[in-house]
Amino acid sequence: QVQLVGSGGGLVQPGGSLRLSCAASGTAANIYETGWYRQAPGKQRSLVARIFRDGGTKYEDSVKGRFTISRDHAKNIAYLQINSSRPEDTAVYYCNVRPSRFSAQNYWGQGTQVTVSS
Repeated sequence: QVQLVGSGGGLVQPGGSLRLSCAASGTAANIYETGWYRQAPGKQRSLVARIFRDGGTKYEDSVKGRFTISRDHAKNIAYLQINSSRPEDTAVYYCNVRPSRFSAQNYWGQGTQVTVSS
């Protein structure tokens, strides 16, 4: 079992920055994949960015160049740095981990609200 606690959300003005954190505990060593998803009101949850055990990353097109996903393996914390924020980035952000490459088992954090508004 893996427990995830997301934090760092809040209100930010357009163009501002925010850093989200996702702390993993339990049997969380050497996690294969960590992802950040978001869900805006009335929309489906969608993938924003993900990072793999080898450090490889992938981003959804609208956040490329603005968001950065990273992971501190020693602390078992994943981050999502949000820069140049836009109103359309407003959503609840969720972290997700898939511990093993060979299993579809995955776990969700509780979500943290990001609101981009002046």
